[in-house]
Amino acid sequence: MSDVPTALLARDVVRSFGTGRIVDGLSLTASPGHRIGLIGENGVGKSTVLRLLAGADEPDAGSITRPADLGFLHQEMPFDAADTVADVLDEALGEVREGLAELERLSERLARTEEGSPGHSALLDAYGRRLEHAQEQEAWDADRRAAVVLEGLGLGGIPWDRTLGSLSGGLRGRLALASLLVRRPSALLLDEPTNHLDDAAAVFLEEQVCGLPGAIVVASHDRAFLDAVCTDVIDLDPAAEGPVRYGGNYTAYQAEKRAERERWERRYAEEQEELEALHRSIGTTTHRVAPDRGPRDHNKMGYGLRAGRVQSQISRRVRNASRRLDDLERHRITEPPRPLRFRRTALAGPTADGTLVSLRDVRVPGRLTLDRLDVTATDRLLVTGDNGAGKSTLLAVLAGHLAPDGVVRREGGLSVGLLTQDTVFERPDRTVRDTYSLALGDERADAVPLSSLGLMGEADLGRPVGHLSVGQRRRLALALLVAHPPELLLLDEPTNHLSPRLCDELEAAMGAGPGAIVVAGHDRWLRRRWQGRELRL
Repeated sequence: MSDVPTALLARDVVRSFGTGRIVDGLSLTASPGHRIGLIGENGVGKSTVLRLLAGADEPDAGSITRPADLGFLHQEMPFDAADTVADVLDEALGEVREGLAELERLSERLARTEEGSPGHSALLDAYGRRLEHAQEQEAWDADRRAAVVLEGLGLGGIPWDRTLGSLSGGLRGRLALASLLVRRPSALLLDEPTNHLDDAAAVFLEEQVCGLPGAIVVASHDRAFLDAVCTDVIDLDPAAEGPVRYGGNYTAYQAEKRAERERWERRYAEEQEELEALHRSIGTTTHRVAPDRGPRDHNKMGYGLRAGRVQSQISRRVRNASRRLDDLERHRITEPPRPLRFRRTALAGPTADGTLVSLRDVRVPGRLTLDRLDVTATDRLLVTGDNGAGKSTLLAVLAGHLAPDGVVRREGGLSVGLLTQDTVFERPDRTVRDTYSLALGDERADAVPLSSLGLMGEADLGRPVGHLSVGQRRRLALALLVAHPPELLLLDEPTNHLSPRLCDELEAAMGAGPGAIVVAGHDRWLRRRWQGRELRL
């Protein structure tokens, strides 16, 4: 309504966990019509920022102003397993229906109140505000909109009496998203909204988000989604001046970041060259000038005068160089941090030529039907398909974790590694370093240090794995596979929860090399760049 704030405002927000500041002095203004993407490496605080903006967490300092009807999509489903689809939709439509009921009550009271009588003006104002809010929410169209949203997100055929516990994780995520789109809140916060969406649903979501009139803040690693919806991008990676806001979509952000990095690297390299030259000049000047040579016999009388002049010149040069060196040292340009990268050339290990796994007439009732598949020693296979088509089931069959009906032939002694969608560690209290060492054994962990893989930052090695973000846990699970490369590497939605930059690096690492790699995924950018085979289920 008109007297309710519609912009989302944060001023000098600080949030610390333990001894570290996750959010340090963030200020943000998200006005209606602005769609802001949060960008940054895993662990920089994207989800924390959303929780603070939503009021699900409190800042240690600073202030946040938010609309009363703000909507927040978590990475994890905020409903109970016993709830039904109908329960979720009733909750989503509850505010709209209550608003229409209140509008009807105000209308009846106005009809009974004579114009000019006490209270009539206040009633009329209340009716006007409620009517304006109902129009903003498109309240009279809510039930039809709910059906359209369910259909667009691939939920149209699901009975409304089904419990959430009977739905897959992907379908539960879609339902949570649908409930927010049906509500049409004044401001919307989305945490990884496309993680469980196929192409059609992702495009539908992009259209819906771009059509919402309110402020939107989204944390996402989906580069295609960020490119399609964002009007602004905020980079949360550490910077001298704090988080930086860029105008435009993800492509515009990438271009500006590349240019910034090139300027930074060039300035740093030029300064290093000057520092080296100054050190060299100060250290060698006095050894290369005339006073080090004695006077000749026939010119001893003039030697003293010239030597004094030369010595003065040397001193002046050394002083000037020293002053410049001191100035550079005081205001030295920080070395550009090396981004986290894969530093092993191969993700999968070498194996004999030939077929690693053969599947014939494989059936997993209700989950997978596949007539034939051969995975060869150097295969690069991308498995695609709608949610529920059996992609994860196929990877489980290839890994030997699930016994299907049909024929499965696997090369003897084949080493297989599987990165699942849900990353859970048995001992969340163990540190990252200890988890890595105990899983691999000390000898292997020493031979391939976790820090050498470029998947975890040095500062995170001593943290309990239970304190890591979803993306950081995925990095650790991937590191355990990469450190001891299997002959067959199976990756289930590998770019989920990873930063856009790391996604690019992972794609490059999956190129030509030893071993076989099978990837199941919806990532539109990955599929556009894929150079190997593709199997659509």
